[in-house]
Parts: sequence; C-alpha cells; structure tokens
Amino acid sequence: MGAMRDIDAYQRAYAASDFEPVQARMRRRMLLTLLARWQPRRVLEVGCGNEALFTDYLPFERFCVVEPGAAFAAQARDQAGDDPRIRVVQCFMEDGAEQLAVESFDCILLSGLLHEVPDSSSLLAAVRSLCSANTQVHVNVPNARSLHRLLALEMGLISDLRQLSDNQRDLQQPRTFDGHGLSALCADNGFEVIERGSYFIKPYTHRQMAQLQDIGLLDERMLDGLYGLARHLPDMGSEIFVNLRRAPLAKEV
Repeated sequence: MGAMRDIDAYQRAYAASDFEPVQARMRRRMLLTLLARWQPRRVLEVGCGNEALFTDYLPFERFCVVEPGAAFAAQARDQAGDDPRIRVVQCFMEDGAEQLAVESFDCILLSGLLHEVPDSSSLLAAVRSLCSANTQVHVNVPNARSLHRLLALEMGLISDLRQLSDNQRDLQQPRTFDGHGLSALCADNGFEVIERGSYFIKPYTHRQMAQLQDIGLLDERMLDGLYGLARHLPDMGSEIFVNLRRAPLAKEV
C-alpha cells in the first residue's frame, strides 16, 4: 500500500518546509510528555523522521523503528549506534508487521503518518496485529479544525475546512481529519479511544509562522505560550491525537 507514495520526494519536501521543523519539535515535546507519563519499556515508533525518539526517551528495554525513507532510516541507524536494544527496519508498516510479530510492545506510536498513507485502514490493521490487550497506541495527525484553518475559512481563503493546503500537497498528504473523524476511523478499525485532544495552537499557515520567526516576533517564549494555549482551546490545536487500546472485533468476541 505504501509503495504508492514517493518517499524520496517526501523526504525532500519535509527538509525544505519552512516551519515544519518547529511543528515537529512541538509534536516531539508532546510525545515525550506522553512517554514520561506512560513509561513504556518496549516501544514501536512508526515513521521516525529526522530524529528517532529513542535519542530522548531513554528508559526502554527494547525500541523498534519502522521507517520507509532510506535517508531517515539510515539516520536512525546512525543514532542507534551499536545499542543492541534498538532495531531499525526500513519498510512500510503494512509490509513489516509480519517480521515484527516476534516482538511485543507496551506502546506503539503512529505520529504524523495516518493522514499521509493511501490506505489508512490497512495501516491501522497492521498496527492492531501487533497489539496485545495491554498495548497503548498513540496516533496524531493535522487538525482540520485548527485555529489557522478556522481563520482561513472566515477570511474566505478556503471554502472547506478539509481543503488541502499547498504544504499538505507537497508532503503528499491526501486527507485531513477532525477529532470526530479520527476517532471514528480508529474505532471502525478495531480500537477503543481512551483519550483524545489537540496540542500547539498555530494561528497562521506554516509560511506565515516562518515569516513571524524571521522578523523576530515569534520567539521561544511565544512558542511556549502557543503550546500551552491548547489547554484553553482544546479542540483548536494545529494537530490532534487519540490514545487507543485494541478492542475485540466482532469475530473475536
């Protein structure tokens, strides 16, 4: 399924995106906070991007990374060094689930990925096949009802909250989710939603946010404030998340 995507082009677009490194840093901040709360010992990270989480989350016994991008996978191997606890598999998750079945996981992270794949149900099925009853699964994606999309709608710049941006097209993202749609998709594919929310309020587009950084208006203090602001605007963060557990399918009951 994943082979329909041009992974080399995706890696180039990711590297060239003006504000994506900051967005990725906010996403990583949220993930590390989550891992500190969950304290998993055996972790699977699906799609690691520029820096695998094992470089910052240290109290693990086993950490597996599945990454289809050759450059990202090679970088993860370099970051892992000779640590025998870490395994990096370069493939699409749908193709790698069978070889990962020998592992057991306390936590599976599907971060910034579900909205990018051609068949999200196939990806969720692959993840579910690796879940025990106690495995915790985290999924995050861009938010169709983020503050900057709502502003664009009211300004008449877009006619539909699900309309794809130029940045999304460059990053080969064929769909956008809102909180209800993401929860429904996961529930339809055999998961129970335990928790949902959003993080990091982004008032403007990636390009506009980068311009604010360039002129010195958007500094670290303001970024911290925008991250914390999601507590007050819980559905309007730039990205949404769900935390899941495997639910029994009808045929399993």
